[in-house]
Amino acid sequence: MSALRGIDVAAGVIWRDGRFLAAQRPPDKPHAGFWEFPGGKLEPGEDAAQALARELAEELDIRVCTASFWRCAEHDYPERGLHVRLHFFHVTAFDGQPSSREGQTLRWILPEEASTLPFLPADAAIVAALKNEDHGRS
Repeated sequence: MSALRGIDVAAGVIWRDGRFLAAQRPPDKPHAGFWEFPGGKLEPGEDAAQALARELAEELDIRVCTASFWRCAEHDYPERGLHVRLHFFHVTAFDGQPSSREGQTLRWILPEEASTLPFLPADAAIVAALKNEDHGRS
């Protein structure tokens, strides 16, 4: 059995009025229909904060103003040969109105609602943690 290929991903928990932005993966992507936190892979020479800013601009057409690193999570997707290390940031200020630029459905949800949606397996612990914390509820 070959080793899993490791990738690093930056993901944003983007807050507005006590809700965070969730994105549903479009039909043409792996894990179509699952919900996730917006973000994407780090490119060579990029740190996680730089990748987050670039990805959110590309994916949602927003500019990150205030983001703070929250935690890392790791998950294996053996069916895809991947080990994913996710770097999660709380995004509490941004310019622009998030819009779907990659065919994903976007939805603002309360942390307590998140467990009713099918989130990616890599995000399960994050969804649970958000229910028990008070981030973004100002």
